Amino acid sequence: MKLLYITNQISGPGGLERVLSIKASYFADAYGYDVHVLTMNDTPGQLFFKFSPSIQIHNIQVPSNKLGYVRSYISKINQTIQNVSPDLILVCDDGLKGLLFPVLMKTKVPLIYERHVSKEVAKGTGPNTLLNRLKTRIIYSLMKWGGQKFNAFVVLTQGNLKEWDLSNTTVIPNPLPFDKGKVSTLENKTVIAVGKQSFQKGYDRLIESWKEVHKSFPEWELHIYGSEHPQKETEKHVESLQLSHSIKLFQPVRNIREKFTESSIHVLSSRYEGFGMVIIEAMACGLPSVSFDCPYGPSDIIENGKNGFLIPNGDIEALGQSLIDIIGDSEKRKKMGAYAFESVDRFEMPVIGKHWKDLFEQLTHNKQRS
Repeated sequence: MKLLYITNQISGPGGLERVLSIKASYFADAYGYDVHVLTMNDTPGQLFFKFSPSIQIHNIQVPSNKLGYVRSYISKINQTIQNVSPDLILVCDDGLKGLLFPVLMKTKVPLIYERHVSKEVAKGTGPNTLLNRLKTRIIYSLMKWGGQKFNAFVVLTQGNLKEWDLSNTTVIPNPLPFDKGKVSTLENKTVIAVGKQSFQKGYDRLIESWKEVHKSFPEWELHIYGSEHPQKETEKHVESLQLSHSIKLFQPVRNIREKFTESSIHVLSSRYEGFGMVIIEAMACGLPSVSFDCPYGPSDIIENGKNGFLIPNGDIEALGQSLIDIIGDSEKRKKMGAYAFESVDRFEMPVIGKHWKDLFEQLTHNKQRS
């Protein structure tokens, strides 16, 4: 089996890059697949995450001006497809060009689209004006038009499935990035959040909720790991509320597992997600997770009151109160952490890999019959 992944970049510390490094490496090493990854304007010699050495990486350079970009994008990808001659192509690009791939390329190779984020991201962060609503409606129409042309359209959660009115959709969750092993004692007075400082991750909401947590438990700290905002808005927000001694901001780290095991509670304040991989990572380290019930992902992972808490999306007061409750009850925290550890077995890579293997074989079998 020869696979060709097409994505924007794999050198960064983002969630998509991490998931791709895990899955592509597993397919290459465990199944012996011939795996290729195509990137654009990337620095593949400086990877944040580890990829199997047997994977072949193809990086193309495309100009920044729009007309030159489109022409170069189409011609160079078509050339790579001809050179690699894959059995399957997997498009991992949440942008509009990724969804329009079947329209742009016209290849006869079976195509799989992987959606790693909620459809909500297309709405952007602008005001709710008539013009913006019209723009979103047009984008949604283009997304559906391109999406229905893939042989398979893979989403991460049952919630994501409801976003797409397509006949080719299937659900395959993200895998755990590591084997279950060392777990937290849940005794350190640390709450952890992981993800880049962005509108999506909702740290503005988390920081507001932490005001009340700090009043009740001033000895506890909130540690946030993720790339900083260019304008350092998160840092400014923390400083404006005089919480710098209680909220610590850190750059991304490769061994985030170690940071989870040094923490006692995981919190997710996102406005929307594609899955919420940090939740299963935290749970694999024995941490209960307190999360907004955002679209989509957390509700597929968290059993409310058993391995964590699901909070109505945007209810800042309730998020803070749930953190206060679980901080103040160590017995409940440890019981939920133990159940969290058990509940993520279904996300281990061999289990998720089998779903992908079945899909690959189904599509290649269908092509041979046709």
